[in-house]
Amino acid sequence: MLLMAKILVFALSGFLRVVKGFDIGLSTKCVEIPEEMDMCHEIGYSEMRLPNLMGHTSMAEVILKSTTWQHLVHTDCHPHMRTFLCSLFAPICLDTFIHPCRSMCVGVRDSCAPVLACHGHSWPDSLDCDRFPADEDMCLASLTKEYKYLHKVLPKPACQTCPAVEEFFTHKRVLEVFCDNNFAVKVKLSKKRTLLGDQEYNIECQVEFITQGSLLPYETQNMIQQWLLINENCTQKMTQTHRPMVYLLVGKVEEGIILVNQVYRWQRRDSQLTLATQKWRYHKCL
Repeated sequence: MLLMAKILVFALSGFLRVVKGFDIGLSTKCVEIPEEMDMCHEIGYSEMRLPNLMGHTSMAEVILKSTTWQHLVHTDCHPHMRTFLCSLFAPICLDTFIHPCRSMCVGVRDSCAPVLACHGHSWPDSLDCDRFPADEDMCLASLTKEYKYLHKVLPKPACQTCPAVEEFFTHKRVLEVFCDNNFAVKVKLSKKRTLLGDQEYNIECQVEFITQGSLLPYETQNMIQQWLLINENCTQKMTQTHRPMVYLLVGKVEEGIILVNQVYRWQRRDSQLTLATQKWRYHKCL
């Protein structure tokens, strides 16, 4: 992310020599990016223009409107989601405004609109991609093609119906379920409140096994964290109280999509899940 921020600042500095006429017609000032705008911290600059490219004229309005997007940013639905949103909500403090290119908007929209739909929202008219300049104009484009090749394309979590939480089972049945799937991740969940009083989650993951291609344990952990954020209705059901809860999520990675098919409640004294995960290393599926 730091590398991306440096590239962003370098690109914006270069644009200054050629960009003309992108001002929004209002007198603007440079202000510090507020503490409450978590999504626009550590992006390579610390001051923003106000009013911004969304037409927000006060910092209170900027904070209120931007915080509604922070949960979506945490889902990592698109690698340029933060860059896109921060260029609008907290544009870098230069002599002129730099809009995101239409292609960046389309890429972010196509990846993140399904996540919004999973939460019951549609892509907003205020971010209609037709309002942004075409790529042949000077604008903030997606990072270079070389950048894409440097990053491994990982499977994406699906928006899905919540699997039922199993609380009574035998280790033999759990091993059968393991055989029908290709990952199992132990997850510790708890709720917390942000500075503005919004609800967020603490998510700790431990991979029990992954048998899908070249996926590494830390990549699987990140994907399960994304699944829990995208399928927040499921996460809410799994965190009814504020005390930490532990679960085993079992599922499949198929055709680039992550599906969780089974959820087990991992009780502190539960020997069946522990036994199943211990026996799995030597287990032969039929």
